[in-house]
Amino acid sequence: MGARDTIHTAVRHVVPPAGLTRALAVQAMVFAVGNGLFQAGSAVFFTRALGLSAAQVGLGLSVAAGVSLLGTVPLGGLTDRYGPQRVWVAGLLLDAALFATYPFVGGFVGFLAVVVALALVGTATGTARQVYSINALPAAERVTAMAYQRSLLNVGFGLGSVLSGLVLAVDTMAAYRGMVWFIAAVFLVTAVFVRRLPRLPEVTRPAEPMSRFAVLRDRPFMTVSLLSGLLTAHQTLYLTVLPLWIITHTDAPKILIAGLVLFNTVLIVLLQVRASRGADTAAGAARASRRGALLIALFCLVVPASGATRGALTVVVLVAAATLLIVAELVESAGTWGLSATLPPAAQRGAYVGALGLGTQVQFLIAPAGLTALGVTTGGWGWYPAAAIFTLVGLALVPAVARAERTPRLGDAVPATPGSVTPVP
Repeated sequence: MGARDTIHTAVRHVVPPAGLTRALAVQAMVFAVGNGLFQAGSAVFFTRALGLSAAQVGLGLSVAAGVSLLGTVPLGGLTDRYGPQRVWVAGLLLDAALFATYPFVGGFVGFLAVVVALALVGTATGTARQVYSINALPAAERVTAMAYQRSLLNVGFGLGSVLSGLVLAVDTMAAYRGMVWFIAAVFLVTAVFVRRLPRLPEVTRPAEPMSRFAVLRDRPFMTVSLLSGLLTAHQTLYLTVLPLWIITHTDAPKILIAGLVLFNTVLIVLLQVRASRGADTAAGAARASRRGALLIALFCLVVPASGATRGALTVVVLVAAATLLIVAELVESAGTWGLSATLPPAAQRGAYVGALGLGTQVQFLIAPAGLTALGVTTGGWGWYPAAAIFTLVGLALVPAVARAERTPRLGDAVPATPGSVTPVP
């Protein structure tokens, strides 16, 4: 009976309850099948099918990331102007169209145009998806719903990676063209799915329209954005810095890197919903983010020990360090969702959610080089100042959130009346 109860509890924390929460999680999984398929096979597609060099691919993706950073706030404003569902559907249709054109791209300029367009569309779509979830659900359910979405998102990524393996095994031009057209079809299906979600009533706008960049003047909120964004460096640590450390400073087998990626996926699927408890208020979200920061710092203290161990003990140390970082990712993600659900005003949610992502974009610009320099090129001692940095960020975040919560938001407004789903401020 105990085992049955354990299985039932585990399933309950992976399979979302019926209704809108489940619908949003299922669309996330379907979308992730296409996204995961391309992420796993894109490097080979760019070089084999499009004939680009590795340098051209890297340059194009870097330019796209830079353009996306500049567009984060104004593209979030589109959600406030046209509504999250409309922007979400439009973005998915554009995604499908852009992927369908990939086989016809000729040369670097065409590739650059497509990847930049995809980056901009992805930024707008991601904000719209999050704002829809916030607006459509009661305050107490928002963070949990986003946790279910992330859990099933990882299931979709896993399925996409398996499909990518089949494409790479076939390794023909027809297979690569079929891959991107299949992805386009997945996005079309997702657009239909999103179009059928409940409609939201419009939010009452301020009498005088605000600039899409007005949120940047909200200094307490932008401080939270920067601090919270820096904590998303757990992604860079797990996918970039830790593998480089394993290869250059430990005697662990290289296959362990792939095993740790799978380990990450499994734990997120199983534990993300549980790890999100208590993050549905601004104060609770701040505390979750602080726990995440301290766990990242603890990871930075544990991982250098693997450089001095040998054999099985090295693997044990690395798995322990990876577990700390995964748990940090789980609680930090919940904290970010809680902040995005509680701090932005209803009338400017798109702009504010977009601005909250600016900190993450800054992290992606500085963390890969900075953390690699600290953790890898120093030979190991750089992990300790990195731990101090994350500790300070975590300790600063709670008072920063409290200050932002006390500060009136720009463009605060109340939701308008009726519709099929009542949005909650």
